[in-house]
Amino acid sequence: MAVDNAEILDFLKNKADRCRILVVGDLMLDQYFYGTVTRISPEAPVPVNLVKGIRNKLGGAANVAHNLSRLGCQVYISGAIGEDNHGDILKSLLAELSIDRSGIITTKQRTITKIRILGGHQQMLRLDFEDKEDLSKEQEMDTMKLVHHILSGHVDGIILSDYNKGFCTPDLCRQVIHAAHESNIPVFVDPKGVNWDKYDGADCITPNVKELSDIIGHPVNNEDEDVVQAARKIMEKYHLPRMVVTRSEKGMTVLSGTREHTIPTEAKEVFDVSGAGDTVLAAFAAGVTGGLSLEIAASMANRAAGIGVGKVGTYAVSREEIIKSLA
Repeated sequence: MAVDNAEILDFLKNKADRCRILVVGDLMLDQYFYGTVTRISPEAPVPVNLVKGIRNKLGGAANVAHNLSRLGCQVYISGAIGEDNHGDILKSLLAELSIDRSGIITTKQRTITKIRILGGHQQMLRLDFEDKEDLSKEQEMDTMKLVHHILSGHVDGIILSDYNKGFCTPDLCRQVIHAAHESNIPVFVDPKGVNWDKYDGADCITPNVKELSDIIGHPVNNEDEDVVQAARKIMEKYHLPRMVVTRSEKGMTVLSGTREHTIPTEAKEVFDVSGAGDTVLAAFAAGVTGGLSLEIAASMANRAAGIGVGKVGTYAVSREEIIKSLA
């Protein structure tokens, strides 16, 4: 067995359940309507989906928390939900996983929900329900009080899962990073948008190539030299000591200081990439906070993502699945 695999196995079997991680970000509910399509509607030239079942899943930052939970970590979450049925469903799903929900605030906006209509394994349509509005200053203060309370206990790491839906405001991100560093807690960021000033000084950021292109201001070719060159410019500008660039079929590149290391993809068959970034972020952050080197943590994250994209819909990969894949 390779040394890397031995260290991953040791972490998953003996250390993961001691990792305590707080996820801060945009909470979402993913609903899947599964059915079959055998005819076209007589009312309009559209397929008729005979719905056979409905499944509710955690999405957005809640999916990051789900992935951490499936790895065995102790998880806390902070985000916003609405006073609606979808918010109740989301909280219930978190409760089933024993994820601490004390950092959640309730707002007048709708709980962010994505409804996907599937015919067989094919996604036919997606419906998004959201009121994209930034937190108010009062809501930011309320959130930070809850975050400080969680940090007063023992937390090993914080993940900022930003989906650009209004929860991860610039002020909130800066306050979370500052509070974490005061307690010597590393912050891992899944970025969105082109305002990376709010992530300045975070310990690690995990963009994909498109997000890297957006922030650098021009398309970045998915080649080793181009990715590394763009990443280093952004790391210097925003004082980021580490970066993990996810590169689709080319795996991922880990940068730290003057070092860089590219890990080939583990995906054997791709059904659905939704949620793959959440899986990478969760596994990588868990590994690093649990004592794995950056390269080995990234290797575990890459393996987890390879398992996840082989499933239909948003999927949280378990430590048992990773262990089995290493056998």
